[in-house]
Amino acid sequence: MSQADAERAGVEAAVRAGDRLAPVLRPVRAGNGFEEALEQILQVVRLGLVPGGERLPSERELAERLGISRVTLREVLKVLQDQGLVEARRGRYGGTFVLPRTDTPGEEELRRRLQDLDVEDTLRFREVLEVGAAELCAAHGLTDGQAKRLREALARTHDAPLTDYRRLDTLLHLTLAELSGSATLTAQYAAVRAKLNDLLDCIPLLVRNLEHSQRQHTALVEAVLDGDADGAREMTREHCAGTAALLRGFLT
Repeated sequence: MSQADAERAGVEAAVRAGDRLAPVLRPVRAGNGFEEALEQILQVVRLGLVPGGERLPSERELAERLGISRVTLREVLKVLQDQGLVEARRGRYGGTFVLPRTDTPGEEELRRRLQDLDVEDTLRFREVLEVGAAELCAAHGLTDGQAKRLREALARTHDAPLTDYRRLDTLLHLTLAELSGSATLTAQYAAVRAKLNDLLDCIPLLVRNLEHSQRQHTALVEAVLDGDADGAREMTREHCAGTAALLRGFLT
């Protein structure tokens, strides 16, 4: 593939990525435009909705989605650049690109991040949101298109390399939240998941744990697609308990 073809492919991937941003990007409230826009784009980056190396949507699209001026948006992007999260590239196939994450912070950084976070409250809130989303999806049923989206999100986690697993795991859970039909639930889940990802990024990926997690994912999706609300609820609760136990283990 030539460099030009590679660049075009990157642009096309960025366009497709726009659909993945719907659960997070929404018009900000008047009075806190800069702060809320920064929060939402940070969530996009931290959740891996646009993977490292791929381009964010254009300034025009981001400004329209967020309901802010392009001047305000550029101020937001400048903050992300200063933090080393994105970089601006010029030229025909330029834009703002998410920088790949190359390090694992480790346990010391995990403890530092926990200083300003009530981890037990965060874990409980995550469980409430995920259990509710799974139960709603199973009880109300999914359209054929929605069921296909959920199956595809699950399949991507099964095929994921370790370096990309956490991002695709996040997308699976975020897809389930979005399919619940509640925009408020989805937005709250995106926020709490971003906080948890900051913690999970500090601990290693354990193959045995991932295999167990994948079996739970499969059982959860099957329960949802079968319309088994009780089963979906219980499997989600069990899955959330596993994540909580893993985090607590590294904090002991």
